[in-house]
Amino acid sequence: MVALRKRGNAPTRKPDVWTDDLLEKVAWRVKAADEPFRGVGTSAGIRPGLFALRSTGADVSAVYRAAEDYLAGLTQQQLAEGRFPLDDVSWRHWNNGARYFLRHGICLEEFDDDLRGRALAVIRESLSADGYGQMIDLMHLNRTIGELTGDEDGLNEWLYWFSVYGEPESGGPWGWQLDGHHVNINCVFIGDQMVLTPSFLGAEPVIAGSGKFAGTVAFRHEEALGQELFTDLDPKQRERAVIADTLPAELYVGAFRDNFELDCRGLPLSQLSPGQRGTALQLLRRYVDRAAAPHARVRMEEVLAHEGDTHFAWAGDPDGTFYYRLHSPVILIEFEHMPGVYFGNDYPSRRHIHSIVRTPNGGDYGVDLLRRHHERHHRPGAAGHEQQD
Repeated sequence: MVALRKRGNAPTRKPDVWTDDLLEKVAWRVKAADEPFRGVGTSAGIRPGLFALRSTGADVSAVYRAAEDYLAGLTQQQLAEGRFPLDDVSWRHWNNGARYFLRHGICLEEFDDDLRGRALAVIRESLSADGYGQMIDLMHLNRTIGELTGDEDGLNEWLYWFSVYGEPESGGPWGWQLDGHHVNINCVFIGDQMVLTPSFLGAEPVIAGSGKFAGTVAFRHEEALGQELFTDLDPKQRERAVIADTLPAELYVGAFRDNFELDCRGLPLSQLSPGQRGTALQLLRRYVDRAAAPHARVRMEEVLAHEGDTHFAWAGDPDGTFYYRLHSPVILIEFEHMPGVYFGNDYPSRRHIHSIVRTPNGGDYGVDLLRRHHERHHRPGAAGHEQQD
């Protein structure tokens, strides 16, 4: 049996009793995170040379200032708890569960309003207004499930751990991570380039019918556009798009699957009609546009450069529950209706949704760009995360 400590001690919310089952769950996660990073690839291996180290022209001064302001407000103890070297393995310890045994950084619950506002400012300056709003909505829905289950100590809007990596003050590569139940965002800056993956977002429920945040709704655009794209396919296109009759048990490239092997399957976007292509691009932009506008523009250019290699895959019933993914050499998006965890249903429903965005072929956590940065500048320690061959 695992007991959680009371609210107010969030950074130390670790199990009071370490059962064999819990130790086993921790062990395989640590082992997976300790694997040398390669990135999500296909059975053909990792495809090199996809990501160019360059200046994008994006104005990153505001987010750099926000990071400096945040760090300046921390005590020495908080700096020790919430700041890490860029190559720290904790980057890869994020997980979407509600347990706390691998959490790191500083919990937003522990901050006063000023410091919490400084931390959120770093995130807000990195994301678009819609992207930031979606993140906050999901945190609010975490409070909703806490209210519904009577466990607001374990599930509330501020139980999210914030970490800063690297040195924004020096202008060197740096990043941040927000980690908690259903919200796991990794963001890396190399000059004015930004990488916003892996980003896992989920919710249960997806609508708050009562409570402090009644009326909050999540994932309706991602759900509706995916449904529309599949529904508009003709029979031959559907036959190509469908990869399974039933939904997978979980997302293929979720937490602790940084090196997962997944081949592109489904319908190539090159086989869509102009109208269908328009829907597909709206769906892609829904995920890409979570980033602040200058970065989203650069990212969408990167994605469109591989449009011919992008596939749309589907499983499930468009009028019921379903799974879809968009997969190319430079982006991998998964969306799925999940069985209940806090609700009693052991079958998929539209009340519980998981989604993830990754940058395949070594792009997650900015690893490939950081490797190139290190090679170009020959600065020990600047390579960041694990080196990619």
